[in-house]
Amino acid sequence: MLLFCPTCANVLVVEEGSGGMSSFRFACKTCPFIYNITKKISDKKYPKLKEVDDVLGGEEAWKNVDATQEKCPKCEHMMAYFMQIQTRSADEPMTTFYKCCSCGHRWKE
Repeated sequence: MLLFCPTCANVLVVEEGSGGMSSFRFACKTCPFIYNITKKISDKKYPKLKEVDDVLGGEEAWKNVDATQEKCPKCEHMMAYFMQIQTRSADEPMTTFYKCCSCGHRWKE
């Protein structure tokens, strides 16, 4: 949180006051304005996170896929849905994405 000087509109800085270690004050570097801090001042603002699209197409992409015998690393179920997508250049092999038929865990190979 930035506070500005009411006299000259420059940014106020926090400095140690004349009362020792426990007293602080806002002071202007260009004019003699000083404001003693008497209580804790805080201001928290959390930015709103941008919504991210599912790269694989969401749940719609998994509706018409085939299943194969692949062991789930989470629940060790032996069946998983799979789909292959070209994620790199054309001379690289396709990436295989799996979704467990039992617990829904997703992984790739």
